[in-house]
Amino acid sequence: MSLGTLLLVVVLLAWAYRRVRGGRAGRSAAARARQLRPALTWLAALTGRGTGPSRDADRWEAGAVGERRTAARLDPLWLRLWFILHDRRLPTGRANVDHLVVTFLGTVFVIDTKRWSSHVRVRLCGGRILHGSKDVTDRLRGLLHEARTVSAVLGRPVVPVVAMDGPSLDGGELLIDGIRIVTADRLVPTLRRLARCPRGFGPLIGWRAARLLKPYGRN
Repeated sequence: MSLGTLLLVVVLLAWAYRRVRGGRAGRSAAARARQLRPALTWLAALTGRGTGPSRDADRWEAGAVGERRTAARLDPLWLRLWFILHDRRLPTGRANVDHLVVTFLGTVFVIDTKRWSSHVRVRLCGGRILHGSKDVTDRLRGLLHEARTVSAVLGRPVVPVVAMDGPSLDGGELLIDGIRIVTADRLVPTLRRLARCPRGFGPLIGWRAARLLKPYGRN
């Protein structure tokens, strides 16, 4: 392939990526936080009297911030001709995918951002994931459902990854039930390491994912 042809392919793929990408990281989490903050909840927050909905809204807002931070790390990878999609709805149910990445060589990642307290570590103990002394294993189960659904939609394997924005990890990386857990600052190097084996033509897979998994808030 000549240099001119290669440049044309790059330009066309970049144009196509921008056309189909859509979606904003953290949009669904931010929307959920707004739903949990009616006027009375704001009043309770101003008077210093916390409420259940207020605390839940804080968690959803923190999640939205974490997703936007992860998006900022992922988005430059489109220069490597990777497809980066954020906040995509699954075909059934109410679940959404925080981030979907398709490499140029066709590896598909479903990435879930967790923004938890940085004051305690996340560790693997007895086949369970602990955040400090709290068992948080079940909080990761949704990611397996998302990965399996995306795999069924695209007809190809999907690698589930958790980006921990905040806490440190014992050993720097954990693996449980096929879910790879990494700190947010190690996310991109980890994806690049796992994406070395060709699995297909990524741009076509990414285009298909963008068509079949709509951005949150769109029908």
